[in-house]
Amino acid sequence: MEDSDRAPSPGSSAGPERSNARPAGHSGLQPTPSRPSRRRENQSKSPRRRREGKRSQRQGDGHEQLLWEIERRRLPGQHEHSEPSGSTSDTAESSPKRRAHFLHGPYPATHFGPKACILPNPTSVMHIQDPASQRLTWNKPPVNVLVIRKIRDESLVEPFKELCRFLVEEKQMMVYVERRVADDDTLCKDEAFGSIRNQLCTFREGYDDISDCIDLIICLGGDGTLLYASSLFQGSVPPVMAFHLGSLGFLTPFKFESYKTEVAKVFEGNAAITLRSRLKVKVVKDLLPSAHGREEQQEHNGLPPRGHSSSEAGKVTLQLQVLNEVVVDRGPSSYLSNVDLYLDGRLITSVQGDGVIVSTPTGSTAYAAAAGASMIHPNVPAIMVTPICPHSLSFRPIVVPAGVELMITLSPDARNTAWVSFDGRKRQEIQHGDCIKITTSCYPVPSICCHDLVYDWFESLAQCLHWNVRKRQARLTEASDSSDTEN
Repeated sequence: MEDSDRAPSPGSSAGPERSNARPAGHSGLQPTPSRPSRRRENQSKSPRRRREGKRSQRQGDGHEQLLWEIERRRLPGQHEHSEPSGSTSDTAESSPKRRAHFLHGPYPATHFGPKACILPNPTSVMHIQDPASQRLTWNKPPVNVLVIRKIRDESLVEPFKELCRFLVEEKQMMVYVERRVADDDTLCKDEAFGSIRNQLCTFREGYDDISDCIDLIICLGGDGTLLYASSLFQGSVPPVMAFHLGSLGFLTPFKFESYKTEVAKVFEGNAAITLRSRLKVKVVKDLLPSAHGREEQQEHNGLPPRGHSSSEAGKVTLQLQVLNEVVVDRGPSSYLSNVDLYLDGRLITSVQGDGVIVSTPTGSTAYAAAAGASMIHPNVPAIMVTPICPHSLSFRPIVVPAGVELMITLSPDARNTAWVSFDGRKRQEIQHGDCIKITTSCYPVPSICCHDLVYDWFESLAQCLHWNVRKRQARLTEASDSSDTEN
């Protein structure tokens, strides 16, 4: 994970900035001439005055730190901020082979699209914001709204027309839809909807770039519509409001019956949001041209004596932002899949089985849950590694910090190739010498909550997955209680 592709992270430059603001003698290596006089001044003051002076100094430092961190939380290119000449971030960027390690992952971008951002919390100067304080606000009133409708579902035509009419006529919004949605035969034959249809802005996936002009995304359908919305924005993602009109609806908390009230609340701002982390995935071809048949010297515990080969080699053929999971499987072959899993350049283990799933906390309730992984709340900074039907019974799913970089390659002694897919799309073959690099992206998906980020998640677990749903145990009668006591 290169520094140039990451947003400002905790510890990357905040530490050097604060250290440069301190006196040169703060480290205690060499005493400064001014220290004795400062000690005499402190002795002349009363203990109460010294405590008040220290308290006011800490408050002043905290206020300056808060202002500095608010500036750092902006996306690159949205502000001009000069880094200290001696900061560690500059040193890391100047070295092409050095990658900064942050166990908690990159600090997520707090600006979503051209006009939306998280409401800053003035009472906290922590790097990781309290999830309960994640509130959406608008720098400017939203104007452009992207409406994504589930394709090949005739039951969504009427809700789609109602929503578009409401946004265009009552809210005076500019509505963007896919061209294939606007060219639907049912919409074309509806003369009453013709005036609204003519005002819709259309685009084609893969041809038109709308990432810089959308203020809000509204999804009508199931979880697949949210995954598709995420794939349209490979950088900053506008806030997403998802209505449950599909099959499962784990990621769609809103009911369409009250869409006017809910949409109006979002336009007013101050809505609770969940930052769903994504994975930044790179597919590198011909990374190890002589990988097939090579012999590597490894230590007894499976770790190589040195790190993997330099990431400068090879050619990046695909780079994606993935919301749910990256799945590496054996494809059409009847042989076991045999891939090597690296963590920050070190070989961790070889996966022999049907494949492996690398998922986000959002994806922990999808394919990974069916493969035996734990379900993790979206606000937990982590990456899950789940084997698919492993050949070893002791191979259990694991959770690693969000800041690490995972790399998956085909084992030298693998009998067949492997296949990889990203959120169920763009499936392709992985051969000897190819690798897949996975790390946490700094561009999460800001999903708007119906109630709050805790209640919505547990509500989805109970309603969609029937989590811990069972027949209640009958209580004991008084007679049985007394008989047990007597015995």
